[in-house]
Parts: sequence; C-alpha cells; structure tokens
Amino acid sequence: MRLRVLAPLLLVLVPLLLAGGIWLGGHPGWLPSPARDALVGDSDSQLYEEAVDAIAEDYYRPIDRRKLLNTSLDAAVDSLEDRFSDYYSPTAYTRFQQQTNGEFVGIGVSVRDETALRRGLRVLKVYDGSPAARAGIETGDDILTVDGRPTKGQSTREVTARIRGPVGSSVRLSFGAATDARRTATVPRERVALPIVQSRMETVKGQKVVYASLASFTSGAHGELGARIRKGLKAGAKGVVLDLRDNGGGLLDEAVLVSSIFLSEGKVVSTRGRAKRERIYAATGGAIDADVPVVVLVNGNSASASEIVAGALQDRERARVVGEKTFGKGVFQEVKRLSSGGAISITVGSYFLPSGRNLGGGGVKQGRGVTADVRAVDDRSTKPDEALRKALEVVTAPAAQR
Repeated sequence: MRLRVLAPLLLVLVPLLLAGGIWLGGHPGWLPSPARDALVGDSDSQLYEEAVDAIAEDYYRPIDRRKLLNTSLDAAVDSLEDRFSDYYSPTAYTRFQQQTNGEFVGIGVSVRDETALRRGLRVLKVYDGSPAARAGIETGDDILTVDGRPTKGQSTREVTARIRGPVGSSVRLSFGAATDARRTATVPRERVALPIVQSRMETVKGQKVVYASLASFTSGAHGELGARIRKGLKAGAKGVVLDLRDNGGGLLDEAVLVSSIFLSEGKVVSTRGRAKRERIYAATGGAIDADVPVVVLVNGNSASASEIVAGALQDRERARVVGEKTFGKGVFQEVKRLSSGGAISITVGSYFLPSGRNLGGGGVKQGRGVTADVRAVDDRSTKPDEALRKALEVVTAPAAQR
C-alpha cells in the first residue's frame, strides 16, 4: 500500500532532482562551498565557472557564452608566449583540417610568417587560377590594408584571420611591392585546392634533371612527390632537385616518408619532450637508387618538416643543400581535439637530426637552422631564378665537384 502511494511521488521527484542536478552542475557557483568542492572537485574549473557565470548573468549586456569560452582559451594559449602553439575554435579547426588535406578557403596565397609585420603581409607565392592571381596580386607584393585597416605592426596570424572568411564573401585589399604604386582590389574568397607538388623536367648541358617543388607536408604528399620523381627518373633524368623553399612544414610522419624517397634505411629524426619518451623515426624503405644525385633547395622560410628532410639528407650525406639558412625551428606540436569540436595545437617536444643536432634556439626560440652546403641568394623576382640555377649546376656537376 505504501509503495502505491510513493510511486507517483517518485515519478515527479526523480525528474526534478535530475534536472536540478544538471543545472547545478553547469552553475556550481550556486552550490554551498562544501557541496561545490565535493561535486566539482577541480578548484581551477570551479573558479572559471564562477567567473563565467558572473559575466553571463550580471554583465550589463547579453554575452555569448561560447564566444567567451573561445576568447579565454585563445588567451590561455597566447599566455604561453609560443608562436607555434594555437587554439582553434570549432570553425577554425575545420579550416585547419582542410589545410592539412591541401585545401582551404581564402584568396590563394602563401605568406611570410612574422610576429610584427614591418611594412605589410609579404606574399611568397600566388597560386595559379586563384582569386589573388585574378586580382593582380604578385609574388613579392605586400598586403598593406585589409578592409581599410593597415596591416603594419600586426602579426601574420592576425592579418590572415582577417583575410579569411566564408566562401562567397569578399575582402578589400590594397597591395604592392616596395617600389610600386599601391593597388586596390576586392578579392572573392573561394575554396582553393593547393598544388602540393609541382614538377617538370629540366635540361642542363644535355643532362636531364627532375625538378620537384613541395608546397607543404600534408597528408599523402610523399606519395605524389615520390611518383613524380620516379616517373622523371624512368624518363631519363639523372638527378633530382627537391625545392622546399617557403615550405613551412606540416606533418612529422610526412617528413619521414619524404626522406624515405631518398634514404633506404636508418635514422631520419628523433623526438623527445617533458612528457614524451624519446622516439626514433627511421626510413621506411623503397628509396630511389642511391647513386642518383640529389639537391635540396631551401631558404629562410623552409621550416619544421622541411628542415627535418633537408637536415636528415645532409647529415646522412645523401643530398647537398643549396640556398640560404633555413628558419630554425627545433620543436614540434601535437593537435589535441577538444569536446567542443575545437582543438589546441601545443608544443610538446623537440626533434633531433641523425647527427643529434637540434635546429632551434632552445625551447621555442628561433635557432640556427640548416646551413646550406652551397649558398645561393633566393630572389625569385629575378629571371632566371638564380638559386634554382645554382641547384641545377650542383646536381649535374661531376661527383668529385659536388
């Protein structure tokens, strides 16, 4: 009899208690201190929730709680003072994944990475058929204003974030080289597929050479690069020039696989960090003939995975490095997905080349990079490309002169 009386009461109380528990879980500031500490546990999380609750409930105007969360996470990562670590909101992380797969929404340029722009955002490459190319933007131009706001003094990340936007929208840019008059154009934002690998056959004094340029170490890049190089060798090429200029890096595994096109076995790179045991990455096999001469072409914007490849082939005496000193990044990052759909990419360790050298400057500081075996000034505004000409000379020289 008693159970019959209690049953309807329980049907009402259980949902109410459940709803109340869920609400209090999201608003721990309303709980008494002992209960709050017992249920929330993490005092840092509790403090954050208290602050967010106070802003969301009492600020003089309505606040977007999700925007507040994104801003606070961005500030937390910025406080690391690490230019290589980033917080990605869910929308930004989607863009990041597209770029990792060789696709992004933008105007179709690659740019120099600078903490504080000296004149404007320097354009390193304009992709064929892109909105930027159609607007008349050229390699070597500086983007001076974005929607009327000057770029000088801003960081590369801040300016590129303003240039990006949804497909179908547009951005008003002013741009020009140092010696040119400023030009202005409204540039549409489109989905741009990057040409990750570009290749052609070069002939120097009757000798054929495969020239292959790699734009980024995106997923699967090694497969396309290897296929292009092997096709050229089968067609009669006697050497390879691998152009990694302005390649800012990408996936560590891709760096190992690209190195494995030229190295049949042995160490490529090792990594270790505070919470990471040492891990040694070795060549995976299936390399081209070891007698084929190889030159790696680099400049000051060749960084990270590019430096791993150039440095490993240099250490293992498999290739000559031609060009200018590379960027000098000796650390690597891991991307950690968050429950919101966003992610953080944080520096978790350092990498070391086969000789044991690290190319950074200690921690996240810019370091000495890879020093070229043969120096060649990189100025692709000249015709012909002098650095490439030097690389072709080196790769076709008699073995004793390389």
